[in-house]
Amino acid sequence: MKKTIAFLLLISTVVVLINSCKHEVPILTVDTTPQTGPVANNGVCFESEILPLFQSNCAKSGCHDAATHSEDLILDSYANIMRKDIVPGRADNSKIYRVLFETGKDKMPPAPNADLTAAQKALIGKWINEGAKNTVNCNVTCDTTQFKYGATISVIMSTFCTGCHSGTAPSGNIDLTTYAKVKIQVDNGRLVGAVTQAAGYAAMPKDANKLKDCQITQVKKWVAAGAPNN
Repeated sequence: MKKTIAFLLLISTVVVLINSCKHEVPILTVDTTPQTGPVANNGVCFESEILPLFQSNCAKSGCHDAATHSEDLILDSYANIMRKDIVPGRADNSKIYRVLFETGKDKMPPAPNADLTAAQKALIGKWINEGAKNTVNCNVTCDTTQFKYGATISVIMSTFCTGCHSGTAPSGNIDLTTYAKVKIQVDNGRLVGAVTQAAGYAAMPKDANKLKDCQITQVKKWVAAGAPNN
């Protein structure tokens, strides 16, 4: 009996010693207070880089908008996005990030919606690993003299528009994933009408912040220049 007790005590001591040597990766706590201004060390800006991706790809009817809130998730604002399924500092432990890489019914955005690009997924992961901070009014440098399709217009489309207007069943049967398909909306006048939210046109981005004045100017200048594939 004494030997059994001594053995159990030894095992318990070993377990305690092993556990005491573990180096857990710390989980960052998040400060929800808006942090205004440039993000240090080339960090990610939530307002201009992350929020549009969630609004365009996730906060849609039938998915995670305020009316539908599938799986009790509304992904249309910082407060709602942070309510659950994000572990600040640990993208790998954050369900919202992991489902971007799933397949089948667990994948997000779900079929028939188009997948996020590798760069967009990486950006979301980087933001979470940086602490998932509520950074605003940052990383918004915009030059209205720059309006080439490849460097500027296609980026605006992929950030603010293709979450709805892509895949096998794009919203309104409007696909904005390629130059040729964007040009169709230029030629019929819908692109400028939508982004300027002119009367008689569906306001775009839908249920999200309007494009910045500078971005709208870039789109208008590109269209006025003949919408070249440059």
